[in-house]
Amino acid sequence: MTQRHAVVVGGGIGGLGAAIGLRKVGWQVTVLERAPEFTAIGAGISLWPNAQRALGELGVAPRIAARRGGGLVDWRGRRLASWDADLFVRSHGLPLGAIHRASLIETLRSALPGECLKTGVDVTSVEQNGVVHHSSGAIEADLVVAADGINSPIRQALFPSARVAYSGGAAFRGVAKLPLKPTLSTTWAAGIEIGVLPLLDDEVYWWISEARPAGVRHDDIRAYLSTKYRGWHEPIPQLIDATTEILLHDTHHLATPLPSFTRGRIALLGDAAHAMPPFLGQGGCQALEDAVVLASHANESTVEEALRRYDAERRPRTQKVARSSIQAGASGPLLRNPAAVALRAAFTRLLPAKVTTQVGASISRWKPPKLTPAPPRKP
Repeated sequence: MTQRHAVVVGGGIGGLGAAIGLRKVGWQVTVLERAPEFTAIGAGISLWPNAQRALGELGVAPRIAARRGGGLVDWRGRRLASWDADLFVRSHGLPLGAIHRASLIETLRSALPGECLKTGVDVTSVEQNGVVHHSSGAIEADLVVAADGINSPIRQALFPSARVAYSGGAAFRGVAKLPLKPTLSTTWAAGIEIGVLPLLDDEVYWWISEARPAGVRHDDIRAYLSTKYRGWHEPIPQLIDATTEILLHDTHHLATPLPSFTRGRIALLGDAAHAMPPFLGQGGCQALEDAVVLASHANESTVEEALRRYDAERRPRTQKVARSSIQAGASGPLLRNPAAVALRAAFTRLLPAKVTTQVGASISRWKPPKLTPAPPRKP
């Protein structure tokens, strides 16, 4: 009996998820990661119900902090809108989840046997027939999953005209511990969005999105944030002061929607296929969806047919989510005109909780296909 072999390029959330899914349906899998170890750059990640369902179908159960309510406020802490916990579950199917990104990566990595994980491997090129060239030689695969991130060299080789663009804002991120854990909140101001997302074990993930030119940096990030947000509502100043390491990254997205997520035996997945701005919190969630859907079609009669179905299912949805994320940024953290910001606040206050709680439900109600192992293939 023969077993088909997939090579996954990239050991992030999407790549590890794809490896787990493909193994679940009977494939042999090799994951090639460029870094010397599987780690996560970042602080926390929100796991919307669609991502939680994808993880469930993969058979992975990380410890997730379930958030059951919160609110949208202005810089003084005055309420703009409330998120009703029960309404959220009725609209989305599950509570909003949160996890430290490193914990999610570790949970996914632990679901794979060590022998299929290869670190310190620099993939130099991939042929459409499935041959993967890397720093130590070459591997022949029935399927290559390109999960190599927003600046994917594999995507650029297949689609040279694809362009990555600045999303208009920079993101500060951190994880802190406070004596009293705050509630879930999002703060809006002109050109600014601040999120507070409690994690497990008394940790709190926070981020600050600022609309500004790309490339702006600070000699002392903490001093910059402490000075700028000193008079803002609690717990924003406290979180900044209590954070050991504060990350700063410009945010980018794939500005050229791809005509296909596949070429030959290669499937693009996650940010390599549809990198989107962070304004809906769906980047990692969509990568997990990709992983499950790819695995669900992997045992079609041919790899080409499997990839055709994967592309037909994932490309319209993810490109629509990407467009929605761009729109959310324009009306949210990237909105800078004072009159428009005041009008937004006044309008938001008029919205009933039923309306505000349903935001994003059309995306998060997604349910994964079942992953069923195929019978052994004859040689």
